[in-house]
Amino acid sequence: MVKKTHGPVSSNLILSLYESNKLIFTPKDVEDITGLKGKQSYRFIQQLIEREVILRLKQGKYFIIPQEIGRETNYIGNWYLVAREIANSPLYYISHYSAMDLHNMLTQPLIKIYITSPKQERKKRQTIVNVPFEFIYQKRERIWGVQEMWITNTEKVRVSELEKTILDCLSKPKYSGGILEVAKGIGIQREKINFNRLLDYIKKLNSNVVAKRIGYILEALRIGDEDFINELKRYINTKYYILDPILAKSDSFKNDWKLIANISKEELYKAIQT
Repeated sequence: MVKKTHGPVSSNLILSLYESNKLIFTPKDVEDITGLKGKQSYRFIQQLIEREVILRLKQGKYFIIPQEIGRETNYIGNWYLVAREIANSPLYYISHYSAMDLHNMLTQPLIKIYITSPKQERKKRQTIVNVPFEFIYQKRERIWGVQEMWITNTEKVRVSELEKTILDCLSKPKYSGGILEVAKGIGIQREKINFNRLLDYIKKLNSNVVAKRIGYILEALRIGDEDFINELKRYINTKYYILDPILAKSDSFKNDWKLIANISKEELYKAIQT
């Protein structure tokens, strides 16, 4: 696990932190493990940063850079801990495509971490060791339907619940891989969706476009009972919304949801069969 180029002090530090499940640590942890104090400890930490053994996340918080980086592309779990540490509000949550990953809804690899927060960032995007982190602003009153999820044996992060994840993704498909990817995720986790909670959340969100998108998708996937679909039909209004804003409008398939449906129901259904 530890690079051969590490000296005995840094090797002992990294091994001790790993054994304690402390991938994110503080200067006090360094002092306790190494016995270095004050300026010695500070210089030692700076040397580890320069050698790209650790990464400074913010004042007093450091992260062990996984040695799998550069050789492995599927080492994403601990980046959610990084997201927690760089989030600018305790009300943050992992959202959209990243939340789909945590709920095992994806068929494609995750290449970016999305963080929703009620506090606007001056920089909406930042990259840490080649991993992009993107902040999505959301009003405080719109932050609900969030749970804490275990990422390691000892660490949790805030993430949208499965049902809220679906609504977030259909509200902003551009952060979710598009409607087809969301539909696949719904198909994968259809048995785990709490449809009573989903309906409650749809009512709370009170968004015509989201209700119409999910109604169209569920009809296409043949998921959800008639009563549930009828409740969604209450949101059909006179305004036409595009089904997937990230796709061209060249095709529009006929439907009762008053959507500019640029993906056919047949295509959506076929997607969950493969």
